[in-house]
Amino acid sequence: MKFLERKEKLDYLLEMIEKERLVSLKQAAEKFECSKRTIKRMISDLRDMGYDITYCKSRKKFYKN
Repeated sequence: MKFLERKEKLDYLLEMIEKERLVSLKQAAEKFECSKRTIKRMISDLRDMGYDITYCKSRKKFYKN
């Protein structure tokens, strides 16, 4: 994956989290045409970039604090 393509996907994933549209890893993986593991890595990358992203088990959603 090219740098700009990955950056665009990270930005879109962050937008999905901010707007609470990220329902599941499976949903995101299908949208980005990749594996759930790749989505987990992308979320980890966002956290490494300084974003405070948490997962609520009861609501089953990711949130940006």
